[in-house]
Amino acid sequence: MKSVTKNIRQETIAGAKTILVKVGSAVLTGTDGLDLKIINSLVKEMTELIRNGHTIVLVTSGAIVSGKHRLGMTAPLKSIREKQAAAAIGQGRLMRVYSKSFEKRGLYVAQLLLTLADLSDRQRYLNIRNTLSTLIEWRVTPIINENDSVAVDEIKFGDNDTLAAMIANMVEADLFVNLTSTDGLYDCNPAGNRKANLISLVREFTDEIENAATCETSPVGMGGMKSKVMAAKSVTSMGIPCIIAPGKAPRVLSKIIAGREIGTLFLPKSHKLKSKKYWIAFTLRPRGRLVIDEGAKTALCEKGTSLLPSGIIDVEGDFVLGDPVGLIDRKGVLLAKGLVNYSAAEIHKIKGLKTSQISQVLGHKDYDEVIHRDNLAIIYTEKKAKNNL
Repeated sequence: MKSVTKNIRQETIAGAKTILVKVGSAVLTGTDGLDLKIINSLVKEMTELIRNGHTIVLVTSGAIVSGKHRLGMTAPLKSIREKQAAAAIGQGRLMRVYSKSFEKRGLYVAQLLLTLADLSDRQRYLNIRNTLSTLIEWRVTPIINENDSVAVDEIKFGDNDTLAAMIANMVEADLFVNLTSTDGLYDCNPAGNRKANLISLVREFTDEIENAATCETSPVGMGGMKSKVMAAKSVTSMGIPCIIAPGKAPRVLSKIIAGREIGTLFLPKSHKLKSKKYWIAFTLRPRGRLVIDEGAKTALCEKGTSLLPSGIIDVEGDFVLGDPVGLIDRKGVLLAKGLVNYSAAEIHKIKGLKTSQISQVLGHKDYDEVIHRDNLAIIYTEKKAKNNL
């Protein structure tokens, strides 16, 4: 079995040129606030990969940890404003450490601090993508972090795993490497179960896989294994393989690129989402929800049609033309996300009706569809228990 898994790894990773590397806070934390030895080791490896023709895009945590250490704080920060202040203090040092480590090896870096609002706006999203593309052309390594000093709940990614997945899509990465404090994904939490087994290969996402990941975090982490698995799920839907691996393991990046057995490999889907639909599915936060019937569910999920008013049962939330909404079935299962052609108030009036009746009820009919299929991203898949080992 191991030889089969190894062959799959080598085949999956072969030819990967653009690599998104995400480094978590637990990997970067040391006695000096930041673990300078680990950072230098990872930068050395990334430099070697760049010299060998790879492109590296780095998403890093660590600003809050760095800021706390600078001020000599040991107790956990409880309030948002304390975390924002610590991030403002620590971000400069974090970038300086990375910059010096890259520069002594003859490479330059660029800093991008982002919030969810930056990526939710389509024009700003495209501008950021153009900036990243230019930096890559100039062979400057982008170093990206959430702008913690200004982010609040409404504009936070929640964790850098989510941010990294979005950036992987944006730069069309060939591989997403998520470096963390654990060896990979286990079939249950290894912290409380000695019989926990490392899952080396995930072929597809099932309830078993998603349930194996917990939300428990390290003292310096944010999202836990759950957020890492969800990030893997989102990038594999774009056709990007993902590896969750131990960031402090010696030569971890070199071993990954060589196809060695380390961490958990998530295989990409063969039918990947287009970039715009990925943006709708995994970047935008819904402003409301539409409850749809079984007929509409089948038409959308199996036939790839648009959403018509006849298939809508109920409307939740207050939204306007162009806003993102979630589509759920009667049981509350999220099926898809899309951009609406009508407001919540208008959909309330036309739900369950035929398209020919829209103009009669509203006094106008700008669209036949409530959500056109080009602006609709299907998320739901039938989950069956399968052996991923």
